Amino acid sequence: MGSKGSKLSKEDLRFLEENTNFKRNEIKQWFKGFMRDCPEGQLSQEKFKEVYAQFFPGGNPEEFCRHVFRSFDKDGSGSIEFKEFLLAINITSNKGDPKDKLNWAFDMYDIDGNGTIDKNEMELIIKAIYNMLGNALTAVSMDTPKERTIKIFSKMDTNNDGVLTKEEFTQGCINDQCLYQMLTADTGDSEGPK
Repeated sequence: MGSKGSKLSKEDLRFLEENTNFKRNEIKQWFKGFMRDCPEGQLSQEKFKEVYAQFFPGGNPEEFCRHVFRSFDKDGSGSIEFKEFLLAINITSNKGDPKDKLNWAFDMYDIDGNGTIDKNEMELIIKAIYNMLGNALTAVSMDTPKERTIKIFSKMDTNNDGVLTKEEFTQGCINDQCLYQMLTADTGDSEGPK
């Protein structure tokens, strides 16, 4: 496995150039850093949590990381190879297309993968976001995860069937910049939905 992943194939490089907003030299730099941190060519969920935790020193990002990791581990292998990693970085970075971010966010919230988000799934992710933010939340008066979920569903669940379809989720985020930023983990530096 280590020797296979130690060099970026021409096919993967071409694929990433065509499917991300990164230039060839940026892809090579990302690969170099990835291989330095993950010499076996695979990013484990544990390593992913370690890296993520550095960005949220006042909170506990473990649960949120589990959901994010699941959404990026497309082949369900329990680890993320470089191609999956860079596609994920592309989606979540400011270079990412807002529609791609919304599709990724929907997949993350749809925990059971049935094509809809129910209130329980939404509440679990919101709770994970709150845990991740930790001390940062104490300065701001926030709803409980259950209250936040009820408010989100009252705005997004247009047919009142108790679940959000991808269309309802996407449209709800497009119509509400604040919701878009919260539900896609967007820092507000990007342009947001158009």
